[in-house]
Amino acid sequence: MRPRAAGALALTATLLTGCAQSVDPLERPGEKAAGRVSPHGPEADRGLPPVVDRVRTRDKVVFLTYDDGAEKDPRFVDMVRERRLPVSMFLTDSVVGPGYGHFARLQSVGASIQNHTLDHTALPGLPYAGQRAEICGQQDKLKSRFGIRPRLFRPPHGRYDMTTLHATADCGLAAIVLWTSADTDAAPLHPGDIILIGPDDPTGPPLWQRTERVLRRVEEAGLRVGRLEDYL
Repeated sequence: MRPRAAGALALTATLLTGCAQSVDPLERPGEKAAGRVSPHGPEADRGLPPVVDRVRTRDKVVFLTYDDGAEKDPRFVDMVRERRLPVSMFLTDSVVGPGYGHFARLQSVGASIQNHTLDHTALPGLPYAGQRAEICGQQDKLKSRFGIRPRLFRPPHGRYDMTTLHATADCGLAAIVLWTSADTDAAPLHPGDIILIGPDDPTGPPLWQRTERVLRRVEEAGLRVGRLEDYL
């Protein structure tokens, strides 16, 4: 399920990381900073956050992102820790529920915590006040839970409008992040792809197994996993 919202832009930056057990997945910050450039396009010109569905880069990296926070399998925490996977978790307060402790453990082993609204409400068409409440409200919630204010925002279902851009900017977020590929896709991966590994399916494999399947695709494509936040 790839979003087709108008106005999607790309950012360029660099940081090479790895996912195979035989490769150090975390390149030290600053080693490739020379390739980083500023956001561009009409949204950036107006001071609005860019909309990113892929990263333009010559580095052979892709990015793993996760939505909602419904699945809280401790085996996934072990996987992130053991492989030092730089994953990005876009959390929705009403979905996470009492499970914030699970994501605190993920944060402690290197996962980043990002914003996916309070209630997973479809944003397009909502008035500014409603969109701002959804986005800023989750910023405040995540600040109280994790001590940080996320820089990245993913709108529910990948859908947004100009009001979303203004509310996102006013809530202090730097970019709206969509995706290029989903974990259910079979198409080949390419450098700069942002991969969505979606909410859990009670009838399907657990999160760690779905992640393992994606990592096999990444390795077969001759790619590695990058830390999205260091690119944006």
